This record gives sequence, structure tokens and C-alpha cells, in this order.
Amino acid sequence: MLFALLLTCSAVIFGQDDEVIKVDSSLVTLNAAVLDASGKPVSGLKREQFKVFEDEREQSIGFFAAEETPFAAVIVIDTSGSMAERMSLARSAAIRFLEGLRTDDEAKIYRFDSKVELVQDFSNGRDVGDKIYDLKSRGMTALNDAVFQAASDLSKRPEKRRAIIVLSDGEDTYSGHSAEKALKAALAADAVIYTVDMSTMEGAGARRPQNQGVLRTFAEKTGGTFIATPGGTVLRDAFKAIVNDLGTQYTLAYQPTSARDGKWHALEIRIDRPNLKIRTRKGYNAEKQ
Repeated sequence: MLFALLLTCSAVIFGQDDEVIKVDSSLVTLNAAVLDASGKPVSGLKREQFKVFEDEREQSIGFFAAEETPFAAVIVIDTSGSMAERMSLARSAAIRFLEGLRTDDEAKIYRFDSKVELVQDFSNGRDVGDKIYDLKSRGMTALNDAVFQAASDLSKRPEKRRAIIVLSDGEDTYSGHSAEKALKAALAADAVIYTVDMSTMEGAGARRPQNQGVLRTFAEKTGGTFIATPGGTVLRDAFKAIVNDLGTQYTLAYQPTSARDGKWHALEIRIDRPNLKIRTRKGYNAEKQ
């Protein structure tokens, strides 16, 4: 699930760790992925079956929608030197995601190594441009900068559902932004992050658990999923599930009763039906007035 502040205005300057995506909003919007015991999306739930809690206090749901709706996604592909042996798989993964887009979905692609570079702008086409076939591994790894840039782009999109798909080994060696700043930017942009671990045991060695932890944190705190050590079949099924997940979520919004104090506020969705899994992010930072 992904939820975040409903953006009414935003301004981003890319490059320094103390810069943030500015948000001015009076609503909190929640996009919830609801799954059954087998992991399949659950449809047909009604507004009265949902309850929203902020800091354990129930909120009044002011908006509810249960329908398929277009999404905007940004794919960020790690092309740093450590990805030399996995470039072909990363390229195939991005193409696989594009093949799953529906008519009104749009996706954008960045590569990142020592810097973040555009590969393809937002498009609903399933045919990727020639640039993706020219990707070669080089340089350092600006993972956090790539996530921050993707969040900046998505904060300007009209779609209610937004996603960042990260293909990386998880080790940042060159970013100007911290992982915390990148995560906050994604939350402020109402973006869920799906991460795919592209590392190998031989390449990452003892650093692999720590690097995977970074990717897990991005996914778990925004309501996304973490995919470990992808192979052909696993990757195909995972990307099909991501597209389906984004297209079949429930959207809710409410006017928060808490003060806009700049503090972290915990969020939770409950449904009056047993044995359901609700994928949610943990909360949001209320923008100070």
C-alpha cells in the first residue's frame, strides 16, 4: 500500500541533502493494497468496511474509491561498476515492466551511477527507446539521488497512484542525499517503492545483508515490496504482480485531526474482514504551517 500527503504544490532543487520536496496539503491520501491469504488482490470491499487510524485515533474517511485507475511509475536502473555482471538482467527487468503497462499507465526510466541520467521520459508505450540497450556499467552508485529524483518527478504527476521501481544492488557510494531524505521525498510524493535486489553473493560479499536492508527499508516504509535475488521466472511474476498491485488498490482520504507540527504520525488501516493482508506505509511527516 502506499499513502502520503495529497500534493497541492511542490518545489524541489536536486543536489543537496538538506533539500526536500515541499508539500502544502490539508488532506492525507491512502492507497491500500489488500491481499487474501494466497497473496491475490481482494476486490469488492466497501467504504464502511475500512477504518483509518492516525496515532491510534480513528479518522473520518472523506473520500473512497475502489476501482482500477492509471498509475505513473519511474524505473531507476543501477548502472554502476558493481552491476557489470547484472546489466543484462536489469535491462530485461525494465523491459518486462513496460510490457505490463496498460493503456493509460505511464512510466519513465533513469539510469544512475555517479550521476542520474534520463533514459526515457514518461510514456505509455511498451516499446522502450534504443538508449536502454546502450547501458553499460561504470562509476560509483548514487542510489539515494536516483530515488529522490524519481520522487521529484512523481510529485508533479496527476495520477493518484505513483511508484518507484529500483533495480540495484543497494550500495550507495556517491549520493548527495541520504537514504532518509530520499525516503521522505518518496513519502511526500505519495510514491510507493518496489525494490529489486540485483546483487550477487560473490559481488557484494559481507556487505550484502546491509545493502539488502537498505532496499527492504525503502519498500517496507512506503508500502512496496522487496524482491530478492531475481531470476527469470521470479522476476517475470514479480513485475506482473507490481503492475496488478498498482492498478487495483483502494484509495481513501481524510482530513487529519492532528496538528501540522512537522512530526511523524503513525498510520494504520483496518478492515472488518478476517485473514486479509493490508500493505501500508508506516506513516507520514506533517508539514509545518
